[in-house]
Amino acid sequence: MSDTQLTVTLSGGGIDDARTVVRALEGVFGAPDNPPTDERATVRTATFGASATPRESGAPEPEAGRLTEPVRVTVQGTPQAVATASDTLARAFGARDEGAAAGDQEQERQLLLEP
Repeated sequence: MSDTQLTVTLSGGGIDDARTVVRALEGVFGAPDNPPTDERATVRTATFGASATPRESGAPEPEAGRLTEPVRVTVQGTPQAVATASDTLARAFGARDEGAAAGDQEQERQLLLEP
């Protein structure tokens, strides 16, 4: 993953749902380096750079918005970033954990977010 701290892959839902998910993460990681923009895509990706630092726990959560359809999300990055992103998304939306994989220096977790 070169110098990227967190990559988020989204499928299902529309561009507005993808943007809603990314907004939930912006409260923790700041603005993404590469937000989802293609309205015709069936899979969208957002990346949050290595300069993004997860905010301290206990800080108020921003209002993310609501999803119109279920969205399958894969978060991949450093263990801390993946854990923080997964927790943030689970608090912001109804989330079902669909599995995880761990490598030497990065992790991946799949979630199904529900409206």
